[in-house]
Amino acid sequence: MAHRILIADDEPHIREVICFALERSGMTTVTARNGAETLVEFRRGKVDLIVLDIGMPEMDGLEVCRQVRKSSEVPILFLSARDEEIDRVLGLEIGGDDYVTKPFSPRELVARVNAILKRTAVKAEPKGRVMARGALRLDAGRHSVLLADRPVELTGLEFAILEALLTRPEMVFARETLMAAAYGPGTYVADRTIDSHVRNIRAKFAEAGCGDVIATVHGVGFRLGLAELAAS
Repeated sequence: MAHRILIADDEPHIREVICFALERSGMTTVTARNGAETLVEFRRGKVDLIVLDIGMPEMDGLEVCRQVRKSSEVPILFLSARDEEIDRVLGLEIGGDDYVTKPFSPRELVARVNAILKRTAVKAEPKGRVMARGALRLDAGRHSVLLADRPVELTGLEFAILEALLTRPEMVFARETLMAAAYGPGTYVADRTIDSHVRNIRAKFAEAGCGDVIATVHGVGFRLGLAELAAS
């Protein structure tokens, strides 16, 4: 069954270009002109991925993402006319899966969409593997993370990064290795994108009472921390 993609952008030409490129790749599309319409279309029916412009009227893409993440983990690919790090980092930290800057290559955008959909499909398959370290417990089959029996809500990409680290807890992972684990092989993602996801994982665990879930090995990459609860 063809994937259904919601394209949200206030520029008609951009919507047309993206629709044409995705439909040529065998997907179906639905469009929205602003943030309010995006939420209406999202709630109207099944959507497999949202291509979401940040700078839209009525409600910007970042706020749309926040609203969507209250009820769904549907993948979100952000679009922006500005290559500003604050937009990119904030978009990823609130639950975006990837980020493309305008002007963009339709071919690259389709490749990014396919990579996200492929990764999402793999995540949806139950693996039945449970891994633990310290107070941390990750159940790949249920796609759940617990810290001392308390759930920690992670996005799909954050879950993939943490799962990769747990598979070899003593190994130091280069950023490129974590990129492949999260996005799939052959997808280019800037180093700072992975750093943003790691920072977000740390913040969520720190809020839950664990300040050492991921350790940085300077000049090399990241490894799993001890995942111990902070002393009360």
